Amino acid sequence: MSDFLNELNQSQKQAVQHTEGPLMVIAGAGSGKTRVLTYRIANLISKAIDPFNILALTFTNKAAKEMRERINQLIGSEAQNLWMGTFHSIFSKILRYESDKLNYPQNFTIYDSADSKNLIKSIVKELNLDKDIYKPNVILGRISSLKNNLISYKAYMSNTTLQAEDSSRKLNEMAMVYRTYQNRLFTSGSMDFDDLLFNTHILLRDFPETLNKYQNKFKYILVDEYQDTNQVQYMIVKRLAAMNENICVVGDDAQSIYAFRGANIQNILNFKNDYPDFCTVKLEQNYRSTQTIVNAANSVIKNNKNQIKKTVFSKNGVGDIIKVCKTMSDNEEGQIVGQSIFETQMNNQCFFNEFAILYRTNAQSRSLEESLRRRNIPYKIYGGLSFYQRKEVKDLLAYFRLLINPSDEESLKRIINYPARGIGTTTIQKLIVCSRTNKVSIWECIENPFYHPRIGVNNGTLQKLKAFALMMNSFKVQLQEDAFILAESIAKSSTLLKELDKDKTPEGVSRYENVQELLNAIKEFVEKNKKVGEPYTLDYFMQDVALITDQDNDNKDNFNKVTMMTIHAAKGLEFPYVYIVGLEENLFPSQLAVHSREELEEERRLFYVALTRAKKKIQLSYATSRWRWGQLTDCEPSRFLQEIDEEFLDWQYQTKRNFQTKTKGIPFRDNTNKLFVKPNRPKTKFIPKQVPTFLTKANAAMSKVGSENTKNQQLQAGMRVNHERFGKGKILQIEGLSDNKKAIIFFDGLGQKTLLLKFAKLDIIA
Repeated sequence: MSDFLNELNQSQKQAVQHTEGPLMVIAGAGSGKTRVLTYRIANLISKAIDPFNILALTFTNKAAKEMRERINQLIGSEAQNLWMGTFHSIFSKILRYESDKLNYPQNFTIYDSADSKNLIKSIVKELNLDKDIYKPNVILGRISSLKNNLISYKAYMSNTTLQAEDSSRKLNEMAMVYRTYQNRLFTSGSMDFDDLLFNTHILLRDFPETLNKYQNKFKYILVDEYQDTNQVQYMIVKRLAAMNENICVVGDDAQSIYAFRGANIQNILNFKNDYPDFCTVKLEQNYRSTQTIVNAANSVIKNNKNQIKKTVFSKNGVGDIIKVCKTMSDNEEGQIVGQSIFETQMNNQCFFNEFAILYRTNAQSRSLEESLRRRNIPYKIYGGLSFYQRKEVKDLLAYFRLLINPSDEESLKRIINYPARGIGTTTIQKLIVCSRTNKVSIWECIENPFYHPRIGVNNGTLQKLKAFALMMNSFKVQLQEDAFILAESIAKSSTLLKELDKDKTPEGVSRYENVQELLNAIKEFVEKNKKVGEPYTLDYFMQDVALITDQDNDNKDNFNKVTMMTIHAAKGLEFPYVYIVGLEENLFPSQLAVHSREELEEERRLFYVALTRAKKKIQLSYATSRWRWGQLTDCEPSRFLQEIDEEFLDWQYQTKRNFQTKTKGIPFRDNTNKLFVKPNRPKTKFIPKQVPTFLTKANAAMSKVGSENTKNQQLQAGMRVNHERFGKGKILQIEGLSDNKKAIIFFDGLGQKTLLLKFAKLDIIA
């Protein structure tokens, strides 16, 4: 034990060895919080604490897996007995043990967001509501917010204030939708992700003996990323820790960026009020980034008033100064980023997966993608459609889910006629009516002959329903067998594999391969669980799949590609080279977040997170004009650029900073770890830098603007023109004035497009 404790710095060691009583660990970016959590658990087990009595909660399966592997390396196989996992996975495990208390089946289905949205679509249609107002995203977001604030549909229906809020948004029937949604989930023996938290809270609140059971079980509780917990997570953890108060929370208030998901920064800020005898340990040494990056991030976050004070420092060397690029447009911004990645990769002979482009909104990716494609730079947009959300994968999973839980209505509707077996929409509607009228599941209407006359279908259709039920029941007898054998049998016997194999297009082949990959995943699950003595049946595999998050999908085919993602998605990741784009007012910070101090401070924390993803180099950029909502708008540089102390910035391709700043002394630590203030540097004269070749060409092209304007004035409706990218076409209409003059052109073979003339570069043919 003493050996691995020597691997820790003094603050980390203090956090690991303080085992009794409440402890709050404030972990700055890159300060080794995962190491502290890992070593703390190893330390507890080395002191003869039973692993079964330790609860460790994380936000991703990936984080839990990494911690478990590290603990295994430190102390051996005892880590297998830990209750370690995401909030959702741990709470779903508890709910399966205690399901009878809440009148749920032990094998309840977990709905992901796609399943929930499909259910909401069905409810909106059944209630004859306006689908343009009752959009699935809006409704699901509202229900999620209510659940995360512990507001049931019954509480909502008696709360006139909440209903008035929704009525002001024309959601007058929100109470009915919420109630129907919850009742439909309950009837189907299903829970959505928010129910896993909400129902655990109900379980611990309404059943004192159950609460006492888990309070005695979890004598030591550890919570990762505590600043990201919402109200219901906070309440559950507080209840579980109330008996022993051996609770350790690890987090960083400066990285609290998920308020839109319900995260409440007050949970970490008020820890001292919940546990007055608490101890605080601050992890302030950043092992990830250079001194310049750390100091730049510090100079930004110090502008937040609502925070726990700390001084993050680095001993990794000073590092390169941060480049700031002013560009004329978002397209030029994309060119600069693409060229910089190309040159850096060539000069340093590094991999493309060492680069990340971070932006505030997904919509910003277009110009960046175009720039990377032109240079043949491979890239991956993080947060795209995950493997388990692809249609063909969800189709096979729906067979599994229905087999495990026959009451799962959404799964049944998904696969009852896929592959096609002559059970059409009319029949499905009759099944739904039979189900609602008799207050039983659709499956029971199909399987139980008592309900067959009530369905109201002809004998031919009834035989097809019976054949479907017979097929599913034949699978049921194999439920306790090897998950892979059963899954492969379902894929073949249902003719799903045969159906996919008919399509020989590249897309069709890809869909077939995705199903094969799912079967491979099940095979891997079986082999792994056999080795460690864990169950390897299909229901256990489905429990794991239902709780996979986007961050847990680590696709091998993404190796050596530039990563593009929103800053929210980048939290917890790190890259040697980081490009933060779109640093403009009303974009970053968002125009929706500048009306209150709380919202603005969250945006500043988001920028802090972006800066601290970088290990070696950062490049910041902003455009003076950008296409937004179909309009070319003028942009101003973000206030966050002004907040970075000037000595850490290198303004590229411009002669001066665009706004006034004050350069203050920056506290930092030297190699002796002594804190002192670096004196202000005297301002130096600007020395023009050599402009990259691609910008020189761009500037040369700008000198031709006068001649382009003359040509544009000659353009008229009816003329034939040529465009270097779209080819030949005919001008249908000219509209607008001066710089905003546009041409509507019908291009041969491409169709109609609208082009801004000052950028279009059209050649008149006739």
